[in-house]
Amino acid sequence: MKKQRTGDTVINELNVLPFKTRMLPYMIVAPALIITIGIMIPFVMSIYYSLTNYSFRLPSYRFVGLKNWIEIFQSAGFWKSVWVTLRYAFFSTLFEMGLGLGIAILLNNLNNKFSKIMRVVLIFPLMVAPITATIIWQLMLNNSVGILEKFLNIFGVYNFPWAASPYTAMLTVVMIDIWVNTSFCMLLILAGLQSLPKSPFESAKIDGGSILFNFRYLTLPMLKPSLYIALLFRLMAALQEYAIIFALTKGGPGDTLMNLSLTAYQTGFQFQKFGYALPYILVLWVFINVVARQIVKKQRAAQKQAAGLEE
Repeated sequence: MKKQRTGDTVINELNVLPFKTRMLPYMIVAPALIITIGIMIPFVMSIYYSLTNYSFRLPSYRFVGLKNWIEIFQSAGFWKSVWVTLRYAFFSTLFEMGLGLGIAILLNNLNNKFSKIMRVVLIFPLMVAPITATIIWQLMLNNSVGILEKFLNIFGVYNFPWAASPYTAMLTVVMIDIWVNTSFCMLLILAGLQSLPKSPFESAKIDGGSILFNFRYLTLPMLKPSLYIALLFRLMAALQEYAIIFALTKGGPGDTLMNLSLTAYQTGFQFQKFGYALPYILVLWVFINVVARQIVKKQRAAQKQAAGLEE
C-alpha cells in the first residue's frame, strides 16, 4: 500500500534540495516584484502630494486635504483639458485604426514584391521621434516655403492657418499624429491578418462566398483580437499625448490644445504648483485604466469567439 505524503514530509523533501533550487521560484518572481514596487511607490507618493500644497518654490509644504481636487473639479480649465484630451484621442485613434486596417488588408491581399517594399517604406514614420516629425511638418506647413502650402495654392487656397487658428489647430496635430502612428496600427493588424487560418476561407470559397461575406463573417470576427490590441496601445498613447502638441504649439493658440498632460506640465513645472498639478495626472490615469480594462475585456471575448470560428 502506497504511503500518503504529509505536509511535513513535503517540507522535509524541499529542505533537502540544493539552496539554488529552493531559491529559484523567488528569483523568477523577484523582477516582477521589484517592478511592481517601483511603480507603486511613485503612485502612492503622487496621491499623497496631491493632498498637499507642495511647490518647488516653497521651503516646506502642508497637508490641505481635498482642496486641490475640489478646486480642479470646479475649474473650467480642467474640463476644457478633459474635452481636448478625449477629442484628440478619439479622432487620432479613429483615423489611425481605419487607415491601418485598410492598408493592412491591401498589403495582405497583394502579397507581391510591391507590397513587401511598401511594408518597409510605411514603417519609416515609426523610426522618427514625434518631436522631430512635428518639426518637419512645421516646415511643410510653413506659409512661405511649405510644400503643403504650395499644394493648396494650386486650388486657390492661400495662407491656410493650420496650427495658428483655434479652428484648425486640432486638425493639424491630429494629421501629424496620423502620419506618425498609422504604420504602428498597420503592422499589428497585418500581423493579425497573416496569422489567420486558411481553412475557413477555403471552405467559404468552395461555397461561393463573396469578398464582402468573407470580410464580414470570417476576417473581421477572427481579426478582432488584433484590432483590440492595436486599439488598446494607440488609445492609451493618444490619451496621454504630449510631444506632438508641445512641439507644435505648446498647447496654443491660447488654450486650444491644452490637454491633461500639457496642463499638468504647465501647472507643475512652469507655475511650480506641483501638488495642484498631480490631480490632472491621476485623473488621466483613471481614464487610461478604465479604457484599458474595457478593451482587454472585449479582446478576451473576441479571442474566444475567434477560436470558435477557427474550429
